[in-house]
Amino acid sequence: MIITGLIVGLVLGFVFQRGRFCVTGAFRDLTLTGNTRWFSALIVLIAVHSIGLFLLNSFGVITLEAAPFPWLASIVGGLIFGWAMVYAGGCATGTYYRAGEGLVGSWFALIFYALFSAVMKLGPLAGFTEGIRGITLDNGSLQASTGISPWVFVAIISALAIWLTVHHARKLKTPMATLPPRKTGLAHLLTEKRWNPFATAVVIGIIATIAWPLSAATGRNSGLGITTPSANLVGYLTTGDTQLIDWGVMLVIGILVGSFIAARASGEFRVRVPDKSVIIKSIIGGIGMGVGAAIAGGCTVGNAMVSTAQFEYQGWVSMVFMIVGSGIAAKVSIKPKKSQAAEPAAESRTV
Repeated sequence: MIITGLIVGLVLGFVFQRGRFCVTGAFRDLTLTGNTRWFSALIVLIAVHSIGLFLLNSFGVITLEAAPFPWLASIVGGLIFGWAMVYAGGCATGTYYRAGEGLVGSWFALIFYALFSAVMKLGPLAGFTEGIRGITLDNGSLQASTGISPWVFVAIISALAIWLTVHHARKLKTPMATLPPRKTGLAHLLTEKRWNPFATAVVIGIIATIAWPLSAATGRNSGLGITTPSANLVGYLTTGDTQLIDWGVMLVIGILVGSFIAARASGEFRVRVPDKSVIIKSIIGGIGMGVGAAIAGGCTVGNAMVSTAQFEYQGWVSMVFMIVGSGIAAKVSIKPKKSQAAEPAAESRTV
């Protein structure tokens, strides 16, 4: 049954790559430019996922288990991960699908992300991770702490998602310029046409919902996840322990392969070797993502897409601090470069 993880991963990797769905840009844009389009698409994804999850839970298909809120780990891990994903050039899924496109910098980021998530979850620092995540508050979700039906929160976020979709649809007055299509029909839609962020978000939300019962059927009562499966994959490769190979490991392998297939089909695959400074930043970013995601209990998938859809405080608090961390990193690493580039230009105009 774990083969279903590979199938879901193949589809998800294809969708992530073709839809260019990476949360790093969404978070970074909030602080650098104030653009909310991609973040709004993320809200749509969470809304679709929450509807699906609570429907499945209501019909007894899956069981959403209550968990305490590791508040300190969510803050610290979220900050570290948010900062690191800017240096890595993408969040966990963004790194996977860019690696599938042939970006060598993402290869380095992915390797060190998986390696250090294993160090933090399975290796010598597992005790530290367990300790900081053991600092908790009871009633780790909105519905548990308020006693209000989760469907009230589902209705609220769904209404917000609809409003944001309409709002951005009205703002987009003129279509973007594109090259004349070379393909027709389904081939054009899947491999050539630019995908709408909101449509992509809906598709990912549906896939995330389907993933949960498929994963649960293998004894893994969880949905989409990137960090723990990446750590388990490294653990298997270093120890040979076949018990580490589960539905989640098959999922991340599928994401990598699916993104490669999408990149090849769309003509976007090309091995691109960056300069030394980018490789160093990618390695540092990958290390930080592995450390931060392990502490926070998930990356932008496990926390910002799955935990948020269950209205868990861990997901929402981690996401907020990921935004803060990415904003700090973006302002430090991006804005100074722009100002430095502008100064010589200004000088040349005055000479």
